[in-house]
Amino acid sequence: MHVQPRQNPLSRSDFFTDQRSERAPVEGSVARGQLREDAYFYTGKLANNPGDYMPFPVTKEVLERGRERYNIYCAPCHSRLGDGNGFIPSRGFARKPPSFHDPRLRKAAVGYFYDVISNGFGIMPDYASQIPPQDRWNIVAYIRALQLSQNATLSDVPQGQKVPSEPPQFRGQPGSGATLPVIDPKTSSPPEEHK
Repeated sequence: MHVQPRQNPLSRSDFFTDQRSERAPVEGSVARGQLREDAYFYTGKLANNPGDYMPFPVTKEVLERGRERYNIYCAPCHSRLGDGNGFIPSRGFARKPPSFHDPRLRKAAVGYFYDVISNGFGIMPDYASQIPPQDRWNIVAYIRALQLSQNATLSDVPQGQKVPSEPPQFRGQPGSGATLPVIDPKTSSPPEEHK
């Protein structure tokens, strides 16, 4: 077993008529981890049109993971609010990215966002090699949550909740950035009459 007959990759071989040691994969073979039966999950499209449903239920964990990935990959250009005023465009980028709160993008199908993350659009590069498909969908779910949060109405607020919410009261100074603020539990809880 120590010395086996083998060919170096891309070396010449007299065994085959084309003299190549590398052989083409058998037709119809699929590499491990590359079986993509659910085309919608991997493309965000139904036929050639963007789909408008999430391929899995959106849970709190999905949104938390989406927010984490969004803040890493998307917020530098689109900002944490999704308004397109991120750090990179503020430094002289030629074209400002669109706001997710524009009516056009609020009406866009979720498959559209998935496709743009996967393939890029305009000067935005594709992120298919950096962000796995599951995380792309998590980001799409978070973008929808951002859109809802910035365009909410009073009818979306649960019954009995005050709008705007009371600001928290701090014990001493509210923090310097290097230190965390300490919220005063006595003043931040609602009075008995409002419970």
